Order: sequence, then structure tokens, then C-alpha cells
Amino acid sequence: MIGVFGIILSLGLLMHLAYRGVSALILAPVLAVLAAAVSGLPALASLTQVFMPGMAGFIAAQFPVFILGAILGKVMEDSGSAKAIARAIAARLGMNHAILSVTLSCAVLTYGGVSAFVVAFAVYPIAAHLFREADIPKRLIPATIALGSFTFTMTALPGSPQIQNAIPMPYFHTTAWAAPVIGLVAGTIMLVGGMSWLRFREGKAREKGEGYGAHQGEPVAILPPAGLPRTAVALAPIAIVLLANLILGTRVWKADAAGYGYLAAAPYSTSLGAVRGVWSLVVALGAGIAFVLAANRKRLPKPLDSLNGGAASSMGPILNTAGMVGYGTVVKTLSAFVVLQGALLAISGNPLVTSSIATTALAGITGSASGGMSIALGAMGETFYRQALAGGIAPEILHRVVAIACGGLDSLPHNGAIITLLGITRLSHRQSYADIAMVTIAFPLLALVAAIILGSLGVA
Repeated sequence: MIGVFGIILSLGLLMHLAYRGVSALILAPVLAVLAAAVSGLPALASLTQVFMPGMAGFIAAQFPVFILGAILGKVMEDSGSAKAIARAIAARLGMNHAILSVTLSCAVLTYGGVSAFVVAFAVYPIAAHLFREADIPKRLIPATIALGSFTFTMTALPGSPQIQNAIPMPYFHTTAWAAPVIGLVAGTIMLVGGMSWLRFREGKAREKGEGYGAHQGEPVAILPPAGLPRTAVALAPIAIVLLANLILGTRVWKADAAGYGYLAAAPYSTSLGAVRGVWSLVVALGAGIAFVLAANRKRLPKPLDSLNGGAASSMGPILNTAGMVGYGTVVKTLSAFVVLQGALLAISGNPLVTSSIATTALAGITGSASGGMSIALGAMGETFYRQALAGGIAPEILHRVVAIACGGLDSLPHNGAIITLLGITRLSHRQSYADIAMVTIAFPLLALVAAIILGSLGVA
């Protein structure tokens, strides 16, 4: 009983202190040691022999995806490609579809592998101009950017190179294109539901005559500077990433491909199924980066600065997420965890249900989609995988459902991305969070229910 209390105490502190702004790099090891100590396990041994190997194992598996994704986002930003895409979409849809223009701009960029933070910085000036001209309240901008960046392209759409879609791959021996039908259905629910809500809110604001409002210190000049790449050139790396990822993952590196038996022997000690998803993303992201550098030589006079900047920006996210994996690894070793795991698994015999509950609850506690998923899979991923196979559920279905689940409660008020987005737009939780919650929590949870139902019926 004391051990269960220790786990609950550490999770409660994790949520409270994360909300207070304490770094996950501090919280994860300290609270892992706390949970171990309360359970009667040696604190230092748990830190050095359990937490650190768990953290290092995640970095070993996911480091290439994190760093290449960050570099792609940086070169897309520095070359002007991100702004060129956003401006092109806004120009074609016009002021009458300002909310849709911003949502689709964000969606195209994030689906192509650009970091959501980069997207927010690139799209916000355009969003401010469109909303001002259309006389739509500025307080709806954060929810609009969040809909395009933090929902369907992050977790649902098959092939997304976002890390939330990459983390399940080594656990379930899948690729980023897992369960495309479920992903498309869930993504449609998020997009249509979110757009319907934002249009409804826009209509209510017009009825009240609210308008854009007066705001100080925001961007006013959005005329494209000379030298932006053509739209086709800007979109090309996104197409390259998606197509290369698809072809490699489903055609070249098949799970049963001959000639990869060497992977089972030392020093590799793995299988093609466990690594093909990561391999596909690594090559695809690398190809996208190479294209941006080659096509924008004049726009990137110092390409090494962009490469170094992107690499440096990847360190924080991967270490934070890896720390959460280390925390989950320690919790998994506690005898009390068996009790909590049994209680969770007793909720339902369907691993899609239990994995969803665990993932979305931990994402809410940590305020992080990737962090919550990493804890859940680090502690119970193997159990979920075995249960799915025993129940005749394809691992691809489990992958997609868990990915969608991590985007349910992750965007509670203490979520770092939400805080950053509000900081970029210079708005407060009080002004904009209710609409953010509707598009990033309510509709993703509805989509998760649909995904579980479809997956239980064997639809992939």
C-alpha cells in the first residue's frame, strides 16, 4: 500500500510542479527516486541502474528522428519555405476563410515534419493579418493554430513524421503509416469538429459585434519579403518526406524481408520489424533536408548555422521526453506497480481501451503528449503488445489508437506548447484557453472513442 502511495504521490507532484514550470529534466529523476525510496528500494541504485538505462535506451532509439525533425524545421524556417506555404494557402482561400486558411497552413507544415513551435512562429503574423482583415476576434487565433498543429496531423494522420507518431514504432514493430483508415477517420473528426466549433464561435462573435479588437505590439507588416521560394519548391520537401517514408516503410523494408537476418545477432540484437519505422523516417527526413539545402542555396548563405541551430533545438525535447521514459522505467520495477497495472487491466479486457486510458491520463498528468505516451509505453508497452497479439488485434491498430490517445488530455493548461503558443500570440489562458480545450481535448477524445470502436472491429 505504501508503494502505491509513493507512485501516486510522485505523479501528483509531477503534475503540480510541471504546472509551476519546473523542468522535466529535474522532475523525472527526482520523482523516480522518490517513488523508489517510498517503495523501499535503494534510491541511488534506482537512479543509476534503472532510470539512466531507461532514459538512454529511449535516446538511442529516437535520437535520429528528433534531431532530423528539428533540423528540417529549422531549414524550412530559415529558407522562408514555411512562410511561403502559409502565405500561398492564405492567398488562395482569402479573407472569407481566414480560420480555414490558418488551420490548413499549420496542418501542411506539421504533416511535413516541421516542429509545431516553428509553425506557430511562422504562421502567427499571417494569422494576425487575416483575422484583423476579416474582423475575427484575435482570441480565436491560438485555438486555430492549435487545431492545425497539435491535433490530427500530430497523432492521427498516417505517415506523420511528428514524434508522437514515431514513439510507438519500436514498441509495436510498426511504421508511421500504421492503420491508415482509423487515422483518416479520427483526423477527419478532429478537423471537422474543430472547424465547426471555431466557425460557430466566429458567428457568435459577429452577432455581438466583437471584432478583432485593439492589441498592442503585434505584427502589422505581412507583405512577403523578396526572396521567398516558390510555393512548389517550398512544398517539395514535405512531399519528399511523406513519399519516401511510405515507400521505404511499406515497400522496401518489409517486416519479413530476406537478407536482414544479421540484425538478430550481436551487436544489433534486434529485428527489421523493430527498426524499419525509424529507418524509414531517418532516410525520409534526411532527404527532405537535403532538398531544402540544395534548392535554397542563395537563401541559406550559412547552411551550417541552420543545421547547428536545428540540432541544438532538438536537445531539450528529446531529453525531456527521455527523462519521462526513465521515470516510467523506475515505476515499472516497483512491486506496487503490479497492483496498479492489474487495476488498469481489469477495467477492460480490450488492450485498446486500457492502453488509451493509461496514455491519455499520463499525458494529462505530465502535460505532454510524448512524455505521457513514453511513460505508458515504457512501463506497459510490452504488455499491451502481447495482449493485442493474443486478442487478434493488429499492432498497427494499437499504434494508431495509442498515438491518438496521447493527444487527448495532453493540452491541459500546464502544457508547455499551449503556454508557448499563448506567449507568441500575447494572449492569456482566460482569453483563449476555452476554445483551445475544445479543439485539442474535446474532439480528439471523441476521435479516440471512434478509433477504439473501429479498431475493435478490426478496421485498420
